[in-house]
Amino acid sequence: MNNPVMTIETSSALERTTHIVYALHALGLALGAFGAATVIGSFLFGWPSIIAVIVNYIYRGDARGTWLESHFDWQIRTFWYALAWALLVGLISLPLTLVIIGFGTWVVGLFILGVWAIYRVARGWLRLNARQPMPA
Repeated sequence: MNNPVMTIETSSALERTTHIVYALHALGLALGAFGAATVIGSFLFGWPSIIAVIVNYIYRGDARGTWLESHFDWQIRTFWYALAWALLVGLISLPLTLVIIGFGTWVVGLFILGVWAIYRVARGWLRLNARQPMPA
């Protein structure tokens, strides 16, 4: 974030929206953890997270210049970085499946990525509850 001046005041509706986005991402992760999909698969391709990212982009402009802007950026980066890393794990693992090791790299890679996504959502939501911006 290149904006050194951030306002303290935010609307309660925007704060509520930010909580809802974290809740949608958490729901997507939980559906993967307790459902038939993988944690990261559910996070990236499940409706809760897709809706969350759309809401992020819709309300991102409203958060500009506030401490919530860092949360919107954090949420958006979490989703897109997770997708990029999942694609990388897939690109590396797919050819390696010919020599069986790819199944292991796939499972380990997606597991680590799922733990990372859980960490990002939990850390962001905890800081939001404490009314703290996310570090750049």
